[in-house]
Amino acid sequence: MHKGDWTVPQEWHLYRADEHAMWDRLFERQARLLPGRVAPAFLEGLDILRLSKPGIPDFAELNARLMDATGWQVVAVPGLVPDAVFFDHLANRRFVAGRFIRRPDQIDYLEEPDIFHDVFGHVPLLANPVFADYMAAYGRGGQRAVKLGAIERLARLYWYTVEFGLLRSGDSLQIYGAGIVSSFSESVFALDDPSPNRIGFDLKRLMQTRYRIDDFQQTYFVIDSFEDLLAQTIGTDFAPLYQELAGSTDLDVATILPGDTVFHLGTQAYARSRPTHSSGSSE
Repeated sequence: MHKGDWTVPQEWHLYRADEHAMWDRLFERQARLLPGRVAPAFLEGLDILRLSKPGIPDFAELNARLMDATGWQVVAVPGLVPDAVFFDHLANRRFVAGRFIRRPDQIDYLEEPDIFHDVFGHVPLLANPVFADYMAAYGRGGQRAVKLGAIERLARLYWYTVEFGLLRSGDSLQIYGAGIVSSFSESVFALDDPSPNRIGFDLKRLMQTRYRIDDFQQTYFVIDSFEDLLAQTIGTDFAPLYQELAGSTDLDVATILPGDTVFHLGTQAYARSRPTHSSGSSE
């Protein structure tokens, strides 16, 4: 039974040895793969929060370090939570995380985010002050979007940054989105595969773009820095943008527009080789 804010006790003492072993297995293979691919701030967050300690993290210990770093904390929830609840937690610097961890047969894919995705994927960047501020600002923006009936548009911003964002570093690209960094296969696909588009971040254009919910992305948006991402979003009045987009046609996931900054024009070969997929707008 959850509280009104949907939080539940983590009950860390109830995790079995095989569940801790699954965390260690997932952590170990990502820790080997990510250096050189992931934004340095992510690796710094792993160190600050001491997430390399064996076993599923105890939120009580994790939160002591996270609060010291940026004033954030992780709270356990039984599963996906209503939008209004999600936004309220973010606005108040609380990140909601599922308690369960995937089974061995789900090691490479599961539909509902587990504790590895939520904690390993998301929490290290919450130790970065700029990204932590961006997440809190997103939560406040979500509360306004609820009142304006624009959650669908704002969810795309979360998807293409927090979950599946890329970062420009000189002449190369790095990953930072949690959906990528927690996935062994997408950590490679997002940077190395010729199939997806990789284009420059543009807020209006991004909010028009559908996304893939059950396979690799067909387009990734590239930011210049976390500082620039925060500046572009926290300094924008979204209400007029929502009104402008209300009459616009959504863009297909693979669309390239004449004004796009194209870092890589994808072949879309992977997507064409797959069965028909779903696209959506809820995070």
